[in-house]
Amino acid sequence: MIKSRADVEWFSVKLGTMFARVGLSPNIWTIIALMPALVGFITLYQGQLLYALILFIISGAIDAIDGAVARVTGSVTELGAFLDGVIDRYVEILLYVGLLFYLENVDFVFLLPTGVWIVFLVYGALMPSFVRAYADHRNVITEDDEHKKMGGLLERAERLTLLYLGMLLGLYQGIWLLYIVVLTAILANFTALERIYYVLSRHK
Repeated sequence: MIKSRADVEWFSVKLGTMFARVGLSPNIWTIIALMPALVGFITLYQGQLLYALILFIISGAIDAIDGAVARVTGSVTELGAFLDGVIDRYVEILLYVGLLFYLENVDFVFLLPTGVWIVFLVYGALMPSFVRAYADHRNVITEDDEHKKMGGLLERAERLTLLYLGMLLGLYQGIWLLYIVVLTAILANFTALERIYYVLSRHK
C-alpha cells in the first residue's frame, strides 16, 4: 500500500545516484541486505531487542538501495527483481523466527500461544505474494502488471513498519511487542483474503 500510494521517485533517484558511485552492482547490494538481518536474528535470539531493531532497519535501508541503483544505472533486470524478492522473504523469516525466540521470555499469552501467532504471521507474510503469483500462473489474472500487483491492506512495507514499531514499544514493555505481532498477523492474513476475493470477483 505504501509503495502503490506514495510517490518516492525523487528520493529513489537521489539514493541511486549517491550509491551508484560505490561501484557495486544492484545484485550485490541485494545480497548485502541479508547480512545485517542475519546478525539481527542472532541479537534477537540473545534477547537484545534494540540492536536487532537497528540491524533490521539497516537491512531495509540497504534493500532500498539496490533498486535505486538499478534504476539510476539502467541495470534493472528480471533476475535482479527475482533475487530481491527472494532475499526479502529470507529477511522477513529471520525477523519472525528471531521474534519467536525473543518473545519466549515474555511471560504473557494472548488468546493463543506465541508460537501460533508467529506461524500465523509467517503464513500472512507468504500468502499475499503466493496468491498473486498463483493467480498469474493459472492465468486467472491476465491484465497488465498494474492489476497483478493487487495491493491490499498490509503489504511488506506495512508489515515491517508495524513490527518495527512493536519492537520499539517492546523496549519499554515486552507485551506491546506481542500485541503488535498479533495485530500484524491478523491484518497480513486479511490482506491475503483481500487478494483472493479480488481474483474471485473478476470471475463472477
